[in-house]
Amino acid sequence: MFLKRLGYFLVGLSFGLVFLAFFLKKKSDETGVTFCYLPNCRTLKDIRSKPLTYSDEINVLISNKTLDSTIINAFLFDGDVDFGQSDTKSRPCKTYYIEGEVNDKEAVLKVLNCPSKARVESIVY
Repeated sequence: MFLKRLGYFLVGLSFGLVFLAFFLKKKSDETGVTFCYLPNCRTLKDIRSKPLTYSDEINVLISNKTLDSTIINAFLFDGDVDFGQSDTKSRPCKTYYIEGEVNDKEAVLKVLNCPSKARVESIVY
């Protein structure tokens, strides 16, 4: 008797989980909601949510067409934050090193994350 009830419970639970997974996936696709729980995702999302400014060095690279703002955006969406090298305890601005690829070469972007804005300081290939 118990095994029969357990079987019904597990079948109902599995149907409910499948329905919930499809429902939440469709809802997140329509509204553009993303769930960032890991530190890398949360850090990049926090940097992207603020106005982005560039240092003089980065402005020179952009004006020389050596660097493009789409490359910087690629770092902020797909990059990997190196928390070992980053200074996450400093105040008021935290320093993050974001690793990524530029033209099939490894590069590191240095970003100052302040409470009201984010500033791209440098890029090292």
